Amino acid sequence: MKIARWIFGIAGIYGILVIAPLYFAAAQIAQNDPPAITHPEFFYGFVGVTLAWQLAFLVIARNPVRFRPLMLVSVLEKLAYRIPANALFNQ
Repeated sequence: MKIARWIFGIAGIYGILVIAPLYFAAAQIAQNDPPAITHPEFFYGFVGVTLAWQLAFLVIARNPVRFRPLMLVSVLEKLAYRIPANALFNQ
């Protein structure tokens, strides 16, 4: 389970470092990738839920044996993004 601690710990820290700045980047995103964000509640909702999952990864990293069932859900969380993103990219 030592490898699980490392994997989930690194994933949680990396995710926080990447996702947290999005709270302050809405204007820059609108400028670089028009059109502007027309529904900020969806944007900030996505950022908030994603940040919460990064915190869940850190919780898993603290005690992987206890949170083993949550590991399966966290893999599903990653696949729920990756599979549609690949499908859209391939179109």
